[in-house]
Amino acid sequence: MSIEIKNTGVKKVVLAYSGGLDTSAIIPWLKENYDNCEIIAFCADVGQGEEELVGLTEKALASGASECHIVDLKEEFVKDYIYPTIASGAIYEGTYLLGTSMARPIIAKAQVEVARKVGADALCHGCTGKGNDQVRFEGCFAALAPDLKVIAPWREWTMQSREDLLAYLAERDIKTSASATKIYSRDANAFHISHEGGELEDPWNEPSKGVWTLTADPEDAPNKPEYVSLEVEHGRITKVNGEALTPYAALMTLNAIAAPHGVGRIDITENRLVGMKSRGCYETPGGTVMFAALRAIEELVLDKTSRNWREQVAAQMAHLVYDGRWFTPLCKSLLAASESLAESVNGEVVVKLYKGQASAVKKRSPNSLYSEAFATFGEDQVYDQKHAEGFIRLYSLASRIRALNANDVKSK
Repeated sequence: MSIEIKNTGVKKVVLAYSGGLDTSAIIPWLKENYDNCEIIAFCADVGQGEEELVGLTEKALASGASECHIVDLKEEFVKDYIYPTIASGAIYEGTYLLGTSMARPIIAKAQVEVARKVGADALCHGCTGKGNDQVRFEGCFAALAPDLKVIAPWREWTMQSREDLLAYLAERDIKTSASATKIYSRDANAFHISHEGGELEDPWNEPSKGVWTLTADPEDAPNKPEYVSLEVEHGRITKVNGEALTPYAALMTLNAIAAPHGVGRIDITENRLVGMKSRGCYETPGGTVMFAALRAIEELVLDKTSRNWREQVAAQMAHLVYDGRWFTPLCKSLLAASESLAESVNGEVVVKLYKGQASAVKKRSPNSLYSEAFATFGEDQVYDQKHAEGFIRLYSLASRIRALNANDVKSK
């Protein structure tokens, strides 16, 4: 099933390695198809779980890699990628909190750093030719290491399916935990887990219980709500239930609290960057709580025009992150705009968790623009309602002039 041998001149390649089906096949395929090429396996620990890392080095070496570098990126991932993105309000197509998309730039950056460290002249990934990730990774590689060759086996080899890969590994007596009965394609990190494939490929099929792995079914969640307090400083979650936590620890704590309540499940059919639609189910418990808390504080502290601008920044940021354009001038510009608005996003929020919902039910901020004295429906001493008449007359002046002009035209 492999293609003919190529002498490409590649001496050393760093492969983004997970130990899954695709990358397990890529190591022997590289050895067979790239002459005298040393293969360095690289794995990014972005919080996918310790069980995913157990035995990974041994497996990579047994498959033919000369080294395996596992790089702990968990804190950096949450602090420098997740926190700035959710502070911007970015949410793709109204529902997707970008869990997979946010992880790609930090993984690509770390892969390039390993390549520089070991003196590699090529990078390799296991992304399919149908997906977004090939664009995300290679876009980052182009920005960070344009001199390094990129090898994308799914665009080179003749294998077309999961069954082809399993047969390829079986022929070479390479063990894998994948099987033809494991029908779902999953991607996990500290922020979320995604699920694709299986019955999900038909949007008329409701996801079975076997799809979901991180959160409880909202129907089976506790009948009593749970309340969680979050403190926010400059658009960042700093405390959970009064305890000061690092960004990663805060996310893990909220994952543990929110998941039993079925919070953070979505089932969407999204527009991929490469043109096709795809269906995915995502579980983002802690991130959903964080997102709700930040938006609640923004309601208090951002005036109408600032909030409108934040929404525009969010819309642009969502597409930028989804499309893999993190290392660009546009990203720097959008983050600068978001950070400026986040300076006043300080306060405390209480979020109610119940049967799949995360609702901000209490919120306060030292920067709040809300004034009960002005907003009350009862008697007040601070607002003269007669002042509204002049405001309305000026506010509607253009409409008034337009109507008068139309009447003049009709009368002629």
